[in-house]
Parts: sequence; structure tokens; C-alpha cells
Amino acid sequence: MSISPSFSAFRIHSDDAGYRSGLEQVALDQLSPGEVVIRASWSSVNYKDALAGTGKGKILRRFPLVGGIDVAGEVVASTDPAFREGDKVLTTGCGLSETRDGGYSQYVRLESKWVIPLPAGLSLREAMILGTAGFTAALALFRMKENRQSPAHGPLAVTGATGGVGSLAVDIFSRAGFEVHAISGKAEAADYLTTIGASQVLGRDALGTTRPMESARFGGGLDNVGGPMLTSLLAQTTPYGNVASAGLAATAELDMTVMPFIIRGVSLLGVASAGTARDVREDVWQLLGNDWKPRHLDTICTREVGLGELPGVFETMLSGKSFGRTVVRVD
Repeated sequence: MSISPSFSAFRIHSDDAGYRSGLEQVALDQLSPGEVVIRASWSSVNYKDALAGTGKGKILRRFPLVGGIDVAGEVVASTDPAFREGDKVLTTGCGLSETRDGGYSQYVRLESKWVIPLPAGLSLREAMILGTAGFTAALALFRMKENRQSPAHGPLAVTGATGGVGSLAVDIFSRAGFEVHAISGKAEAADYLTTIGASQVLGRDALGTTRPMESARFGGGLDNVGGPMLTSLLAQTTPYGNVASAGLAATAELDMTVMPFIIRGVSLLGVASAGTARDVREDVWQLLGNDWKPRHLDTICTREVGLGELPGVFETMLSGKSFGRTVVRVD
């Protein structure tokens, strides 16, 4: 398959003219080096993408770079024999739109060590509805189960449940056999959350306690918020339950005592999806294509946009008005 001499990409600059981003024409030799070239079909929008695209967060380590931390498409060229023309593949994180050009481009050049074959149970579009958000949610459950989390511990709480990671976590955890309690400040989203797998939808006051220990209410959970809500979740977790920390939508601060850890044996697990080891990455994606594949991807995908519509999506996300997942049509 021939590669176009120039093609569209959403590129981010920061120089004497200021911080700016938008569509422009680029050539393959302008992209970061790598063994595998793919014709991109789909990408997605994550909070990190919105920060990078607007300059409201220090995400990019060098400029200019093509944005987009996720991409899925077909291989058009490869110097690594592990990948052949026509192979369907995906990459999430792994330095995209941080240290190297990302997925908001019709062609993407990737290091083969981060390229994952598309699991048999997923389409390219489904893989990007999942994207980094779904991988993060699944990685959280993967880490919890490695630490002996089971449904017998009790329900798993998910904070920030209407966001991308939260929505997919509700569905994935439910699919994996856990009871899920969704925590959200959006009362109008209760029907949506029960539709995608929550057995209960609780307001933020459920995690409003400020005492170092409370009655055990949750078997553990996934926190996307940080700060007092994470502290309260840990204080209400059953003995030897696990809480995964994957976000800081409210704050990066954590003010608490060690009592949940030394009295109940609660574990706080960090979830850093971007640099996950390849063997773990492959295992998690296989689960996402099979036993943990969310049942409600079409419901969770609330918006489909083209590359030119990204600035508006970024602003919506940063204003706290985003809901579910936005998938990006690259073709």
C-alpha cells in the first residue's frame, strides 16, 4: 500500500508565536522514527489529550508534536518482521503526544515494541472507544485481582463514574463479576450508570466522611478524583480490599492517616497506564477483547468527531461537561 506524500495531522506547537494547535499537512519523514507505519482509522479523546491540545497542562516534552495518545489502524509498512502489511493494530500511551508524534494523524509511525495486535474480539473502532481510558480501567482491575481482590470482598466503588475511565470501569467490573457502586455528582446520569452495569448509583456524599476510619462499606474500588474522596473510600474499604488510584480530577493532594492500611490491611494501588510493560499490556488487551469486553460500548461512546472538531471537544472536557467517551474518526 502506498503512503501519501502529505496528509492531515492535528499538530501542536509552542514557540515565539505562542501555544497553538490545529490541522496541518505533514509528511512521513516529519514524524517520530519507528519500525511500523500504520494508516490510522480511529483515535480517541482523553483528559490528557485535552490538556495537551490546549496547553492547559504540561504534557508535551518537545515541540512540535502530533497530538493523540491513542491510535488504531492497519499496518502499511514495517521493518519488524513481527508485523506485516494489512495487520490491524493499536497503541495507547507509550509516549504518544508526549515525547513522540501521536495518533491524530492519517499516518502514524510507531516503535514496534509498543504496537499491540488488535484482539480478535474487538473492531478498530471498539478498540478506540476503549483506548487509554478502557485500558486504564482494566489495568486497575488486573492489579486488584493480582492482589487477591474478589467479589466476596463486597462492591467496588467507582468515582468520577460518568467520565471515560469511570464509565468503562463500571462496565468492565460488572462484566468481570463484581457488584459496582457508581459515585457521581450528576444525579441526572443515574439511568445511564445503571444501564452500563452499576447496581447502585451514589452521590458524592457517600464519600464525604472526614474521619480516618468508617464502617466498611466497599470491597475496594477505582478512584479517578483524588483528594478527600479517595481518603474516604480508603476509610470505608473492607479488610484486605484494594483501591486503585488512576486520576486526579479534583486534586492531587491526599490528606489521610495510615489507619486503613495497618488496621484493615487495605491496599492502595497506583495505576500508571502509559508505561505498562508489554507482557501486561498484551494480557490486559486480550481480556478487553474477551472476558472483560464491555457490553455497552455503543452507549458509553457518546460522541464521534473528526480531527477538525477536536478543539471544541477539548474545551468541553476541560470544563467538566464531557460524558462517556469521544471517539475520533481519522479517515
